[in-house]
Amino acid sequence: MKKIGLIGGITWQSTKLYYDYLNTMVSEALGGKHSCKCLIESVDFADISAKQGAGEWETLHTQMADIAKSLELAGADIILVCANTMHLSADKIKANTNIPLLHIAEATGKAIQDKGIQKVLLLGTKYTMELDFYKDILKNQFGIDVLIPSVDDRDSVHQVIYTELAKGIIAKESKAAYVEIIKKSEEEGAEGVVLGCTEIPLLIQAQDCNIPVFDTTKIHAKAAVQFALAEMTQTQ
Repeated sequence: MKKIGLIGGITWQSTKLYYDYLNTMVSEALGGKHSCKCLIESVDFADISAKQGAGEWETLHTQMADIAKSLELAGADIILVCANTMHLSADKIKANTNIPLLHIAEATGKAIQDKGIQKVLLLGTKYTMELDFYKDILKNQFGIDVLIPSVDDRDSVHQVIYTELAKGIIAKESKAAYVEIIKKSEEEGAEGVVLGCTEIPLLIQAQDCNIPVFDTTKIHAKAAVQFALAEMTQTQ
């Protein structure tokens, strides 16, 4: 089994989902008492979010690359950034490590493509929704059209992530607001919704929506487990 290196704490609420998914999936794949071989370096989200808000992206890119390198030196065979937004640092991480970075947007794009879906709503932080790093991968590599909410709805989605979900707060009003935003996107032709923030699955599940839901946390974890177990499953 290959060892998975996780950059966690962005936020710890979603990192615990990763840990749960990884171990559950390995156990289901191998049976018995098997669990995932992984390393986690968990950051202080207060520090990360303050730098995001101040636009200190170059500092964050360097920080993410340094953590990835430390995970590589500790024996990781692959890197997972346990957050959609901080894949903004993907190029810096790749340039400073010698092991693969499993990009969450690429794993998600493949999952959407496998479903035959061509247009999706993207929900996430304002950085993920408004910047091109995520949408470009879905469009250019997988031919998927991406819708984002209106300005006011983007603000609402972002605020819920940072003021509620990051703290483990699950509010019925926020759930209803997200569901309404998803319904609006259906009228614009959305065939699926990407939960493009690893905390959103705490709030929204498949049964809450009329269209397919793409849980990026679970998709990312599944792709990591497939990588980690590739050689083992081929020899069984």
